[in-house]
Amino acid sequence: MLKKAPAENVVDEIYERRVNPQWVRLLDVLQMNVTYLQCSGTELVTSDSRRILDFISGYCVHNIGHNHPRLIAALKEELDRAGPAMLQSHVSDLAGELAERLCARAGGRLTKAFFASSGSEGIETVIKFARAHTGRSGLLYAADGFHGLTCGALSLMSNEFWKGGFGPFLPDTEAVPFGDIEALERKLAARPIAAFILEPIQGEAGIRLPPPDYLARAQALCRSHGTLLVLDEVQTGFYRTGPFLAAHHFGVEPDMIVLAKAISGGLIPCSAVLMSDAICNSVYSSLKRAFVHTTTFSENSLAMRAGLATLDILEDENLGARATAMGERLRLRLSERLGKYDMVADVRGLGLLNAIEFKTPSSYLLRIPFEAFGKIHPGMFGQVLVMRLFKDHGILSQICGNNFMTLKIAPPLVVTDEQIDAYIAAVEKVVDLVHTSTTFWSEALGIARRVLATV
Repeated sequence: MLKKAPAENVVDEIYERRVNPQWVRLLDVLQMNVTYLQCSGTELVTSDSRRILDFISGYCVHNIGHNHPRLIAALKEELDRAGPAMLQSHVSDLAGELAERLCARAGGRLTKAFFASSGSEGIETVIKFARAHTGRSGLLYAADGFHGLTCGALSLMSNEFWKGGFGPFLPDTEAVPFGDIEALERKLAARPIAAFILEPIQGEAGIRLPPPDYLARAQALCRSHGTLLVLDEVQTGFYRTGPFLAAHHFGVEPDMIVLAKAISGGLIPCSAVLMSDAICNSVYSSLKRAFVHTTTFSENSLAMRAGLATLDILEDENLGARATAMGERLRLRLSERLGKYDMVADVRGLGLLNAIEFKTPSSYLLRIPFEAFGKIHPGMFGQVLVMRLFKDHGILSQICGNNFMTLKIAPPLVVTDEQIDAYIAAVEKVVDLVHTSTTFWSEALGIARRVLATV
């Protein structure tokens, strides 16, 4: 286990005592509890001078990289301006400008914006606005999706891991299988539904892409039944998959879109819900209802300035085109290097939102330890992959939250060719270790013992 300096131990003790003791223990078990002193672009520097490559981007927060100097300069300028940051009783020029640019880039029927602080708040907004606009209560969602951890967002998720102990949830919500157009058609025909809410590419389910015509057909069905089509683009937006929205890959024009994470460059919490005029006007329908839906930090000047600066950086540096080119190269090279290994099931993705999916080994010698560790915890195999990449190769990564057999690959869009090559080489070495050495499995057993010892 990594040894920490006395000062770091003090930090851990305070955090463990006052915040979340189990988080400290989990990072200790995974040997990933280090102190980061400086973060820039795709590189993270630890207190012991290790350089770590970030290939998860804070779950798609750092599209422009960590601490982009132009973003920092813009925020300093806004602070120096000493303008109306949280006045709450004025018309925000920055909010209007950011809304104008977001709607222009989203296109279609998305002409209004509501700002909040997180993707979960965006989902709560969608639920309220969809019900207000349609006069219906029913909500459909795609099974295995991820929309946040508030009670409203959890009501639109099927995975019991996230929901256990927090119910009851919103009534009148129901799941349909992702990509199953016939199942969606049956549900929409059965009764009036306010909205169908899903990710265009399911992130935590394993970077699952829909069938090519699925979203277009889903949109047509929703239109015919008076149901709103809502896309959660919290992870896929802001050029992560190439175009501004993943929706643009599939030629659809949703009624609402939820944006967050990368919107403000990773420095200021911010989210946005884009919607049609008709939906907006059904909520803000009179002077009396001018503030019927709001949130304290909506439209705060630092978040709005960060959003504008982030858009400038993404577009000036042509990071959407870069995501497309780098993603194609990454998937091709990974497929070439990993295709020979028994446990590699698939390499997939769009732009720089990608995944390597693993499967149960066919080899008897590998299947015995694999199944043994799976009985301890289904995420054991994936977490040992993550730990090995971090400890042995200086790569920060993570498995998907709803699919423990899938390794997510989502570096900042500023990642270089050399860093992509370093990642590919590191993954190949770890996957080869899985297939050729008992060390990987003995390490997994050690983790299992440490986990059981802390229970």
